[in-house]
Amino acid sequence: MHDVEHHRNVRQRDKMLRRLRALLLAGVIAVLSLTALPSRSFAKDTFTLAVSIYAGWMPWYYAKDHGIVKKWADRYDITIEVVEMDYIPSIEAYVAGKADACVMTNMEALALPAKAGIDTTVVIVGDYSNGNDAILVRGIPDVKSLKGTTVSLAEFSVSHYLLARALEMSGLKESDIKRINTSDSDIAPAFLANKSQKAVVTWNPMVMSIAQTPGVSTIFDSSKIPGEILDLLVVNTKKLRADPRLSEALVGAWYEVMGLMAQPGPEAEKALGEMATRSNCSLNDYKAQLRTTAMFWTPATAIEYASSAEVKQKMDFVRTFCFKHGLLGENARSVDVVGISYPDGAVQGDPSNVKLRFDTQFMDKAKSGQLRQP
Repeated sequence: MHDVEHHRNVRQRDKMLRRLRALLLAGVIAVLSLTALPSRSFAKDTFTLAVSIYAGWMPWYYAKDHGIVKKWADRYDITIEVVEMDYIPSIEAYVAGKADACVMTNMEALALPAKAGIDTTVVIVGDYSNGNDAILVRGIPDVKSLKGTTVSLAEFSVSHYLLARALEMSGLKESDIKRINTSDSDIAPAFLANKSQKAVVTWNPMVMSIAQTPGVSTIFDSSKIPGEILDLLVVNTKKLRADPRLSEALVGAWYEVMGLMAQPGPEAEKALGEMATRSNCSLNDYKAQLRTTAMFWTPATAIEYASSAEVKQKMDFVRTFCFKHGLLGENARSVDVVGISYPDGAVQGDPSNVKLRFDTQFMDKAKSGQLRQP
């Protein structure tokens, strides 16, 4: 009996050892397979911000040049490439998916992306044009006298909107004038070189360089339609929802520069001087441009304006213009075909087809100190 018991114990021990070896082998294989997988913990996501020259957007150039964008991107473990472009091409790059974020006005943010089916979120309301966009002329006394004149402008841009509003307010129609489509990089030199051109519509710094020319006067500017031309930073909504880090980093960088510019002193003067140089004008000229730019220096003031009833009223003018010019889609049968949502949840247009969203959550994080710190 003792030998039988002994052999039984030996067989049980051998069985346990084989099971243990099998478990250990499985564990080794699992560890090896895990270590063979590519590591993603140190991977950096890369995003692109497209910027163009305009008085209210020059802070982005300063933020790029001084590593402020990079500093905030590093805090969120991402890379942000700031690409400088002409204005309309920058929007086209955004629509084509080559830029994740872009600076543009409210009109272009609604028109071009929506027409292409791109859902866009307003992350920063930076300012509204209060004289930076203008109609400049040679020998024409007022807007009514534009009848029969050829006008140079970037078609279907905010310059086109400004012209349409000016004509409407003076009892004229767009059919009363002739338009010549011109890129923003060519518009000032072309007008200045050709004295037979009678009228041009553009924005600063081009407005100031043209206005300083003898024989040229301004007959209408955006101070006549305050709040209708908003200057924004927008982000592709799909990309924003998938990864909000880009929006938070950009908001952090923006308000760092705003804080610097808003505090009088040598540092602010130096920053303004660099922005002037980047926009090819003098410091005095750039300061003059800022005086015709209603900047929202703090997130609190930007949030207040973005949440106001006034924004909805102004956007109604904008969406009507876009509809009349086929900018909401060639088959659009109503101004309500595209929806615009606001911070209070209200929607202008079709709530099932929202393509432009005023979202203050990221500015609110800047206001309440919830953005990542070093």
